[in-house]
Amino acid sequence: MSQNDVSPIPSGPAPRKATRGAVIRHGRRQVLVGGGHPIVVQSMTNTDTADVAATASQISDLAQAGSELVRITVNTAAAAAAVPAIRAQLDRLNVDVPLIGDFHYNGHTLLRDYPDCAQALSKYRINPGNVGQGAKRDSQFAQMIEIACKYDKPVRIGVNWGSLDQSLLARMMDRNLQRAAPWDAQAVMYDALISSALDNAARAEALGLPGGQIILSCKVSAVQDLIAVYRALARRCDYALHLGLTEAGMGSKGIVGSAAALAVLLQEGIGDTIRISLTPDPGGARTKEVVVAQELLQTMGLRKFAPMVIACPGCGRTTSTVFQSLADTIQTFLRDRMPVWKTLHPGVESMNVAVMGCIVNGPGESKHADIGISLPGTGEEPAAPVFVDGVKTVTLHGPDIAVQFQAIVEDYIKARFRQGDTRS
Repeated sequence: MSQNDVSPIPSGPAPRKATRGAVIRHGRRQVLVGGGHPIVVQSMTNTDTADVAATASQISDLAQAGSELVRITVNTAAAAAAVPAIRAQLDRLNVDVPLIGDFHYNGHTLLRDYPDCAQALSKYRINPGNVGQGAKRDSQFAQMIEIACKYDKPVRIGVNWGSLDQSLLARMMDRNLQRAAPWDAQAVMYDALISSALDNAARAEALGLPGGQIILSCKVSAVQDLIAVYRALARRCDYALHLGLTEAGMGSKGIVGSAAALAVLLQEGIGDTIRISLTPDPGGARTKEVVVAQELLQTMGLRKFAPMVIACPGCGRTTSTVFQSLADTIQTFLRDRMPVWKTLHPGVESMNVAVMGCIVNGPGESKHADIGISLPGTGEEPAAPVFVDGVKTVTLHGPDIAVQFQAIVEDYIKARFRQGDTRS
């Protein structure tokens, strides 16, 4: 076979699979999940929902960071009563992010007794394993779906490994024993998770909830389990799917685990909305889970949220920490300025910025970026050339290089993106 007969290597993520699409609304704001629309980033508060001020403040922070949907716990009468006040406070702040109510055990009661809460929420999350036991289960599930239909609210039917309907699992284990070649316990557990989601979705549709208003999730904590379950779920339905490890963990463990699992599925076209369920560091920002979700999607080429910073990792040539400090300063500067830039300068999120540490790769990487700076390595001349659109424009000197470079970046954005130029 000649070289010309070899097919080119396909690039980029897998094509998005066709799914039904849900519309999640608040006022004039619409967030489209599924149906081939861009993957949506969501997050969840960890405040006491009954504390209106604290919850509204955290929702505002999450929305400012880029969360397109925010989920809140609705677990008590006080929490349900607070939801309309939280929504009103957000509206006064011009924060129009749709809110999702997370219900377990008593959701049917809270939605029935607090109709203002049911209306203020833009979507409900129902866990089939925690809806009720025995004969009560079906009626309580039906009550929640009927309220969703009444107020035209989408529903996520979210099955969790740790709260799977045990009666369903027991029935499926018994049925498995009747097979000529029984499956292993893990395979039965996978099937039970998927069956719970699909059976409850079918019940919701039978009760009148349109299939396009249903989102499914089957969350587990281990990477390989999540990949296996969602591959099987995607083969068996065309509902929009919510992705995420149910307890990703803290710090790098949570980030790596979430990225490892979600990247595989997203590359295969599986998933329509994601949450990175990080345990915050003590005193750490809740918004970190939003940043990680955005960076995962942007790194994979699926969405663009903010200018990307390409930064040198450092080596023996860069014993100075100057470039590390500058990279961190510039990245923080870019993210902090995005709320203003995305309004004034459409397309700025596609920009690439390089902050490099020495002469080996610094000038080359800086030339490939939209705008880049190459800092001096150990023993090199104390000068930092700046490249704009591949051309060296100035060399910076002195202790305030970061401030000088930020000003250059700001001027570049104003000049290039004034008319929404979206060059890549």
